[in-house]
Amino acid sequence: MQTIGLFEAKQKLSELVERAGEGEQIGITRRGKLTAMLVPARKEVDLREVFADIERIRKRAKPLPKGMTIKDLIEEGRM
Repeated sequence: MQTIGLFEAKQKLSELVERAGEGEQIGITRRGKLTAMLVPARKEVDLREVFADIERIRKRAKPLPKGMTIKDLIEEGRM
């Protein structure tokens, strides 16, 4: 990770944003202390994929034993 002073970062903001967009992490310092980070934006999450993953997990899950709750299993140390 490269660090850059705040004054210089203000002068080169467009360049730094471009570099962060390409995957680089850039620390910004103020009076020699790291105060901020420019990092790549997270890619957008497709909620349909998230819900599909949740559904796959639900299908693999075994049903709880009759009369048991998740709290009971946690207390038994089974979860």
